[in-house]
Amino acid sequence: MFLLIFDLLIPDKRKLGLIALGGIAISGLFLFRLRNTDFSAYGGVLALDPFSIFFKSIFLIAAALSIAISLKYLDIERENHGEYYALILFATMGMMFMAGAVDLVTLYIGLETMAIATYILVGFLRSNQRSNEASMKYFLLGAFSSGILLYGMSLLYGLSGSTRFVDIAEALSRRPLTDPISMMAMITLSAGMFFKVAAVPFHQWTPDAYEGAPTSITAFMSVAVKAASFAMMVRIFMVAIYPLRPQWLPIMAAVSVMTMTIGNIAAITQSNVKRMLAYSSISHAGYILIGFIAGNETGLTAVPLYLFIYTFTNLGAWAVIVALRRKDVIGEQIDDMAGLFFRHPSGAVLMLIFLLSLAGIPPTAGFIGKYYLFAAAIQTGHNTLAVIAVLNAAISIYFYFRIVVSMFMREATEKTGLVYAPGLTMTLAIATFFTLLIGVYPDPFIAMARQAVVLGF
Repeated sequence: MFLLIFDLLIPDKRKLGLIALGGIAISGLFLFRLRNTDFSAYGGVLALDPFSIFFKSIFLIAAALSIAISLKYLDIERENHGEYYALILFATMGMMFMAGAVDLVTLYIGLETMAIATYILVGFLRSNQRSNEASMKYFLLGAFSSGILLYGMSLLYGLSGSTRFVDIAEALSRRPLTDPISMMAMITLSAGMFFKVAAVPFHQWTPDAYEGAPTSITAFMSVAVKAASFAMMVRIFMVAIYPLRPQWLPIMAAVSVMTMTIGNIAAITQSNVKRMLAYSSISHAGYILIGFIAGNETGLTAVPLYLFIYTFTNLGAWAVIVALRRKDVIGEQIDDMAGLFFRHPSGAVLMLIFLLSLAGIPPTAGFIGKYYLFAAAIQTGHNTLAVIAVLNAAISIYFYFRIVVSMFMREATEKTGLVYAPGLTMTLAIATFFTLLIGVYPDPFIAMARQAVVLGF
């Protein structure tokens, strides 16, 4: 709200971005002081536990780095409006409610706060028809999925007489697994949540939304919105409807396989980097679902760990794409990266590091995330799923290396390099540091992720 007020008083809108970064920094300090806290508030509907604190850290990091890369990008697009930063903070606030919610009503309020803000942000390039179209598609499909999700929540409330997750789980445990109302609630909830994480067959909105949105918002959505949606899924699947695990497990396994496979195969054919990374994001959702399928400590630890790693790796890749954007060059095509190594060697090397991490190649952080997910599948006897996941990871190397080949082995189509700004430089430095650090020294981060799931449940 303060940002909206300052928007009327401050003519230089870039200063609003700095104020937003200051607010995020203050929130981060408070969160750090509460890192060992475990209590509930507002009558037990909102939890402040290690699980929520870990995910809130992801949201704040993603929001801060997204704002940092936006400062220059919005100037280039001539869309530097003050409400942009306020909307990112509103979305982040909704995500923080989602991570801490242990009640259906609180969860839904957080979800819609996040969703409404992101609908607007996707269409923020007001003079760009592609952005407006993407926003409308995202809004219509998002509203439809929220309705399905809300219907499932209403069924759970009818079954249990409560909106709290632990009460719902207790009520479901007393009913037979084949109870039709329980099954309907599980199916509708699953469909709504699969849409939010862009899992197949509810993924159709992702390529259009990612391509049409401002690139800085695409970066924000690809990590923060995905992380918030998975935080919601952990609370729902591993607490509220955990008694129905024998019923939802085969559904999730099928969705995981389809999501990994279709996401990777579709990415192979893309020439637009934003669409390629959108399909890549879909496939990563399939990998993360393996943690739910395994359901053991390793699998559940891998979910927040993978999302933490993905935040830095993916934001770093998007930051390079933003650095390619200039007044006369959009920088979204693979051809725009041709000969980047010869034009701007450091930018090409940084992009290579991020792509290696996305592909899960050591010694980058992405290898650690995939290793834990695949190990969890093997530990719990899901060997076929692990083999399919490894094969999909191999497929992903092909389309990631299409970009690498373009950067290092093709002649430059332009003589200009990347356009760096302080915010972009900071984002690239932080993303590179953590992508490499977690790859060679993952133990502290694994311990934090394990603490989040062990003490959070």
